[in-house]
Amino acid sequence: MKGAMLSLTRQALSDGSASDAFRASAPPGITLFTEEQLQESLEQTLNGIAPGADVHVFAYGSLMWNPAFHFSGESIATVQGWSRKFCLRLHMARGSPERPGIMLALDRGGACRGVAYRIAWHAVRTELLLLWRREMLAGAYHAKWVNVRTEGGTFRALTFVVNRRHVRYMPRLTPDEVAHFISTGSGSLGSCQTYFETTVRTLHQLGIKDAGVERIRAALSRRL
Repeated sequence: MKGAMLSLTRQALSDGSASDAFRASAPPGITLFTEEQLQESLEQTLNGIAPGADVHVFAYGSLMWNPAFHFSGESIATVQGWSRKFCLRLHMARGSPERPGIMLALDRGGACRGVAYRIAWHAVRTELLLLWRREMLAGAYHAKWVNVRTEGGTFRALTFVVNRRHVRYMPRLTPDEVAHFISTGSGSLGSCQTYFETTVRTLHQLGIKDAGVERIRAALSRRL
């Protein structure tokens, strides 16, 4: 699979080909979860959910512009106590050992505006399994229930926060250091530059202002 371009489509997540490709091309030293481990993690996260209950998912990065799962509604939402940060070094996907990149996660502190998706109760496990194959494969995220606030009220939602014990966690990067990874990182899913530009464009389209992202954009402009 080295050199092949991948795509996180619904089909590739549904048939397992995306997960298989990542496992086959993982650099030495990177261990990815098995399908059985992913399903066990999902069931543990959903333990206690009432039968017939819809589930919300809070998106803050690529899930805003490429969710790849079916949802029955969406709204702009805010999470308190967590903020959108580029703090996960990448050696695969949008990075490689030769050209490491960096990825978004929710980290502690501040607040974050994003999109809350509603998944109908009858599709919860099917659709969330696609998310687990996408977000939980490398162990860099924890699935977490958070309270999200929307114009329609406040409710619980699932989201993916950074695993601070993960070896790829980089908590104290400056905007210029993040800009370096974004401008040079590239892997089987494409470049970090494309990821960043698409995220910025989506935030603007949704009317969401993120001061941290804007500081990184300014640092990238200085590099150019």
